[in-house]
Amino acid sequence: MNSSRFVWLIFILSAIVSGIFAFDFYLQHKLINCLLFFLVSLTCIILAQNSALSYIQKTEKLLLAIQKKDFSLFPKAEDNNLIDNAVKLYYQTKEEHLSLSSYKLLYEEILNQLEIGLIILSKKSNGWEIFYVNPVFLEILEIPKYNSWNLYEHKISEFYKIIEQTNYENSQEFFDISINENTKQSFSLRTKKVQNVKNQFCIISLESVQKIIEQKEKLAWNNLMKVISHELLNTLTPVNSLIQNMEYIANQDIIEKEDQQDMKESLMIINSKSKQLLNFVDDYRQVAELPKPVFKTISLKNIVESALNFLKQEFEKNQITMINSLEDQTILADQKMIERCLINLYLNALYAVADNSEKIIKTEIKIYNKRTVLSVEDNGIGVSTEIRDKIFLPFFTTRITGSGIGLTLSKSIIEAHRGYLNYRPLEKGSLFEMWFLE
Repeated sequence: MNSSRFVWLIFILSAIVSGIFAFDFYLQHKLINCLLFFLVSLTCIILAQNSALSYIQKTEKLLLAIQKKDFSLFPKAEDNNLIDNAVKLYYQTKEEHLSLSSYKLLYEEILNQLEIGLIILSKKSNGWEIFYVNPVFLEILEIPKYNSWNLYEHKISEFYKIIEQTNYENSQEFFDISINENTKQSFSLRTKKVQNVKNQFCIISLESVQKIIEQKEKLAWNNLMKVISHELLNTLTPVNSLIQNMEYIANQDIIEKEDQQDMKESLMIINSKSKQLLNFVDDYRQVAELPKPVFKTISLKNIVESALNFLKQEFEKNQITMINSLEDQTILADQKMIERCLINLYLNALYAVADNSEKIIKTEIKIYNKRTVLSVEDNGIGVSTEIRDKIFLPFFTTRITGSGIGLTLSKSIIEAHRGYLNYRPLEKGSLFEMWFLE
């Protein structure tokens, strides 16, 4: 038994004993003694009550601090189960609160570092309120920070209406709005609805389309410059060394036959490297100066058959099994450019299945979601995950004899036809799809 409970019990027992004596003296008509013991009994009852109330008040104080999240107190455990449990609950809640505060600070810092605008709305009984907004969102729309979502209706009325039209559900779209009466800008908008039993949120992300394009262009330019500089260095470094050697030989008074032979071999290497550099520049020109397609109504099936006929001897020589599923679909396109794109895909597939015992290339024409899709599939070595994001880069190749422009050129051709070229890895092999949107 702890000391606090022992003291409280002493007061109660004393009050009971004093009460018994007071009653006994009352029966004996000894009023003074009765009054004296009655006062002692009453005093013990008051002291017992105060002792109990003091512990209750301390417990209430701790519970109130927990309720109001006031963790400025430093309570200590006492020899009382009620208070000790309250102290334990206080410090446990304090620790959880500090952990949540740390996580919140960390998450907010991460969200603040994002390069896209982000605002999170929280659903309340009287409408939507701002749960979180990062600085980029405020910078993009050039607005101050408000705690009420309705206040943005007057500041960014166009944007507010667009969000209202989504009904705060999942959506993804592009839109143009004017900010502070300036020229309209294009933005990419995504809304995501998140909810549980208690809360409902709407996550809104906003990104400038111009910024996305600039980042993509910068990345593409950097990758291209790396390839070009690498190719130039590989070509010009040995050429420069050979020229220096020839210059040294030419400055001699007498040029021996052995030196003459060295000069001839050096000139042959320089000539070879020059042709290699010219081929590289010509490949670059093909990608950079892609002619505009001449659109005509053409049959995709005829294009596939023409490409297959062009590569017929290669397929037979390499013992390729061709599987075709060709719907007779017509599109508006440049026949020669699409055929060139298709031949590039076939040549890549030929290389991919070269080491297989069973070599299969499948071609399919189908309609998917009202769009025409021409796909080429092989059961070859596939593309490793490390280089999947590089296969469409100019001059990137894993083949010794490859120029590295086949897929780049094919992608440019399809994009010039307002479509896109898509790569999908398979369990065994690769699948390239040409999507024609119109």
